[in-house]
Amino acid sequence: MSRIDRVEVHEFEFDAHNLARDGVAQTITFKRGSTVRLSKFAVVVRTADGGRGEYVAQWVATKSTLGQALMLCPRLVGKDARERIAIYEDLKRDIRQFDHMGHGPIDIALWDWAGRRYGASVAELLGGYRKRLPAYASTYHADRAGGLHCKEAFVDFARHCRSLGYRAFKIHGWNDGDAREEAENVLHVAKHVGHEMTLMLDPACELRTFADALRVGRACDEAGFFWYEDPYRDGGTSAYGHKKLRELIRTPLLMTEHVRGVEPKADFILAGGTDFVRVDPEYDMGITGSLKIAHLAESLGLDCEIHASGPAHRHLMSALRNSNYYEVALVGPDCPNALPPVYACGYTDQLECVGDDGCVPVPTGPGLGVTYDWDFIAKHRSALHVFE
Repeated sequence: MSRIDRVEVHEFEFDAHNLARDGVAQTITFKRGSTVRLSKFAVVVRTADGGRGEYVAQWVATKSTLGQALMLCPRLVGKDARERIAIYEDLKRDIRQFDHMGHGPIDIALWDWAGRRYGASVAELLGGYRKRLPAYASTYHADRAGGLHCKEAFVDFARHCRSLGYRAFKIHGWNDGDAREEAENVLHVAKHVGHEMTLMLDPACELRTFADALRVGRACDEAGFFWYEDPYRDGGTSAYGHKKLRELIRTPLLMTEHVRGVEPKADFILAGGTDFVRVDPEYDMGITGSLKIAHLAESLGLDCEIHASGPAHRHLMSALRNSNYYEVALVGPDCPNALPPVYACGYTDQLECVGDDGCVPVPTGPGLGVTYDWDFIAKHRSALHVFE
């Protein structure tokens, strides 16, 4: 038995430059000369036999998710770290009344522990075979501050991404959800770069009505977009609404980012609400939960697209046949991807991470295959929670 005898949660903060919070939706967008303070947390799982697993949460590191993680971490103490499925089932039940997002970083840390224990990468443990992953540049939301502020700026940035090697490009539009502006942007970008890049659109539930979603969806049809993601303000959860939208447009829908876990996603898929399935190891109860979802999609003949970026995301995708693109998110001109600079090994998900082939590599070292900069985390730590 590899008994878990200590779990740590490290809260820390850092500054990201040329970025600010959008007053409309509190998302992060470009603002030259501005600095935004961001909070993240790291999970460390230790076992009595000297084992250690780590993960720095990148996408779910909100106060609400942290609260869930702090609620779940004491339940790990005394459990066998090798029994990831049993732990997954226990934590899933413990957090059934909430949205489950505090579960993911814990599960990923356990996979890192397992890889280190057996001297294998997480990709190897999963049977992964894809060494390089085709990537798309996934933009920040459009702004009014001189970054991605107009359709011409989107074209210029797409061309820059193509010069770096990207073969695919995803647009996040304006948070105020003007359907006419969004449709014009779709058609303009496709006219200028659609012949050399695969294009996607993610309004991130910004469009206000079904009619707006239909209007922009028909622009995607005309422009030949690869997928159309979470279009309107149902919150990405109405299977019936999106089934009706699918009947009226040709562009495939990519849904279920906001439908949490394998059983609710199965219901959404079987109700006809999507063409592609969305999964995220941070959102969907870790690598363990994400594998269940990816296999569900595969069993129904559907592709499963991984949301967001990070080492766990790369290892997961390495083992999936039915996944097309790795998301390098979020990127824009003259501003960084607002991920914490916590890697001491050269790993990066910044815009320049792709090769000339438009792909990113899967880390090869034990566990997640990355070395975290614990000096940086300690220097910027705002709180430490220990469970023994």
